[in-house]
Amino acid sequence: MVPITALWAPIVVSAVIVFIVSSVMHTVLTYHRSDYRQLPDENETLAALRRANLTPGAYVFPYCTHKQMKSPETMEKYKQGPVGFMTIFPSGPPALPKFLIQWFLFCIVIGVFVAYISGRTLAPGSNYLMVFRVAGSVAFMAYGLGHLSDGIWKGQRWSATIKEVIDGLIYGLLTAGSFGWLWPR
Repeated sequence: MVPITALWAPIVVSAVIVFIVSSVMHTVLTYHRSDYRQLPDENETLAALRRANLTPGAYVFPYCTHKQMKSPETMEKYKQGPVGFMTIFPSGPPALPKFLIQWFLFCIVIGVFVAYISGRTLAPGSNYLMVFRVAGSVAFMAYGLGHLSDGIWKGQRWSATIKEVIDGLIYGLLTAGSFGWLWPR
């Protein structure tokens, strides 16, 4: 067993590496550009949303309770469409520094859980490949598999979902390599 305090270096190094690589993947590489589409007649649609005075949050439409779901009125709304989920952010430019700080902290939290599980299952001096397998599996679950629910429940296109899972695999491999490299001997 390895105490989590002995694993601070791989936690921080993996978070920094994932942060840098993810930044390059999302700014330099272009494969995520097709994940989102522009609204048709965007100006008119945005004007209608402004008139609705939506507050930041998650919305579903048509909205109904579980009991109302099978009612004829609700079924008609579903047939007429559109059907979807929508997230509204506060007005103003995207808060990129805030998002980046939150992403980095998320990477640290994942590193802490990777360290906890790896430290409880592996001994000091474990070989690189064993550490890589355990740390990589945990990191991939954290970074990648959660995106599948967006394809299942939120209607995200499967092409975008699969790209997110592949990104998660890359982040998991980078985390695994960091832990294998810096594992206490």
